[in-house]
Amino acid sequence: MKKQDKVIMRRILLTLFAVLFIGWFLFWPLNKYIESPGSADSLRSYVKIKGHPDKQKGSFMITSVYLQQARPATYVWAKLTPYNTIENKQDVTGGQNNVTFNKVQDFYMQSAINEAIANAYKAAHEEFSKKYLGIYVLEVAKNSKFKNDIKVGDTITKVNGRHYNTALGFQKYIAKRKVGSPLTVTYLHNGHQHTVTKPLVKIASSRAGIGIVLTDNVKVHTKIPVKVDPGQLGGPSGGLMFSLQIYQQLTGQDLRHGRKIAGTGTINPDGSVGEIGGIDKKVVAAHKAGATIFFAPYVKPSKLLLKYEEQHMTNYQLAKKTAKKAAPGMKVVPVSSFDDAVRYLKTHP
Repeated sequence: MKKQDKVIMRRILLTLFAVLFIGWFLFWPLNKYIESPGSADSLRSYVKIKGHPDKQKGSFMITSVYLQQARPATYVWAKLTPYNTIENKQDVTGGQNNVTFNKVQDFYMQSAINEAIANAYKAAHEEFSKKYLGIYVLEVAKNSKFKNDIKVGDTITKVNGRHYNTALGFQKYIAKRKVGSPLTVTYLHNGHQHTVTKPLVKIASSRAGIGIVLTDNVKVHTKIPVKVDPGQLGGPSGGLMFSLQIYQQLTGQDLRHGRKIAGTGTINPDGSVGEIGGIDKKVVAAHKAGATIFFAPYVKPSKLLLKYEEQHMTNYQLAKKTAKKAAPGMKVVPVSSFDDAVRYLKTHP
């Protein structure tokens, strides 16, 4: 081979290596996820209530965390950029594939919307009712005999022909049965009803069970029609802010007084607000969007928690710490309930 040919070959190999390296660096998926500040969006366009448009100035804003699977390039970027967190894929998805993970997150969001509607309508003294649909399946254990039939996203409506109005009712009935005894389960899959009979397996505390992780599937019906479209957002953390948006539209009260008010937190049936993940990133997103008030969940930590996590910080503490550095001028307000948030807005116009 001539010297000139060797030079050409070397250049080709170097170019090929460079192309492969760049492709790997930019696109190769790692077994990591990156959480970074997302967006803070006005809920005005998310909520539509018949006969009750949002005419007040200002906005209630739902905050989000941007989640992406890491690539070598984005991994380096995340390491060098503040308010980014790198997590193991297993810790984020629980081992679920993207389709299943997104399905569960969508259900959490829909549940949050249902509870937000119920809380807001109750506070506004407007008619609503709840219908218990059954047990929503969040995960199916590997040792479950039902794993080839029941899937994540299905709703169990009956066991041995019996329907209960809480997940606890189903659990108590099943717990009385023996491991290995057959159980007939009626469930909904993609809107179609199915029935399957399989033996129960041993679960925690040696009790009998189906072998699933579950939560309640509840639908809220209202006299005044309401429609909430969360778009691409998932997860349960928008409950509080949806509640405030719906409540203001129903009552016609001006709680915002022209302000941009952001926040986060789950909403429970009793109106209490629960903690969420990534609040530091949500504070950053809210500040970038111009929010002047940020509602942060406050749940008093137990003595047991503090014993094992001496450096534990509540959502409120972390939000306040983040705002001091990254969001000067934005007021962080601790809330333990929907009523706390409404009370603050009424007393701090």
